[in-house]
Amino acid sequence: MNRADYQELAELRLAEAECLFRNGMFDGAYHLGGYAVEAALKACIAKTVNQHDFPPRNTQRDYYTHDLEVLLKTAALDIMIADDRKANATLNRYWKIVKRWKEDSRYKPRGSKSQGIVREFLLAITDASGGVLTWIKKRW
Repeated sequence: MNRADYQELAELRLAEAECLFRNGMFDGAYHLGGYAVEAALKACIAKTVNQHDFPPRNTQRDYYTHDLEVLLKTAALDIMIADDRKANATLNRYWKIVKRWKEDSRYKPRGSKSQGIVREFLLAITDASGGVLTWIKKRW
């Protein structure tokens, strides 16, 4: 996969998350919303390598993790977001929400995520004034 593939995947996973949310499937919406952020961070990583192709699995770096904080650091965006979080209270609040996402949320029983929690999570991703995915897209 390359940078453009991950950008497209981020947009697709977000659209799927929003569709699931609108249809009352909150657990799935949460899960796919997190994958949208993960794919966006992987697009940022791909931007830093030759021809924007995502690095192969046999590298020394943490490219293939689902941990958003590790991916942020691997993309060399950790210091930048720390600075921007100091200047933007909304981004700071939203990052604290989004970074709690874990890939294993798919194994949680039905009803693990309420409508309100998922609404806030999706807003934390997409909000124009400080959403995490909004912030990442400016750097991918």
